[in-house]
Amino acid sequence: MREITTKFGNSAGKVWSALNDKGCLDKDKIIEITKLNENEFHSAVGWLARENKISKIDNNFKLDNTNLEKEIGTQAGRVWKILDIWEDADFTTIKKLSDLSDEQINCALGWLAREDKIDLSEKRKFTLK
Repeated sequence: MREITTKFGNSAGKVWSALNDKGCLDKDKIIEITKLNENEFHSAVGWLARENKISKIDNNFKLDNTNLEKEIGTQAGRVWKILDIWEDADFTTIKKLSDLSDEQINCALGWLAREDKIDLSEKRKFTLK
């Protein structure tokens, strides 16, 4: 778990720093500043949403009490249920079973990583802790 927690936590720290330094920013500007890829960005949003530190208004993000809890929390619940039933699943399997977008899955994984509920195996499969 340490690897995924560290990776997602570092990404969340980069997004938090960008928003703290620059204020309200859109996704593309955050990615440009942080040098994160889209998956890393979305996992960071999930992480920060779980910490109640990020909100989204239209296409812009800012540091504030989250307004993403219901959306990302529900998606995290779907991913958690898949892992609970299947025991392990790679990203493609989660996508097929959840009917969520890549963005939504990455946000959900960030949320679950912040809760310290998931692990990533050497075979790139997610499992519950």
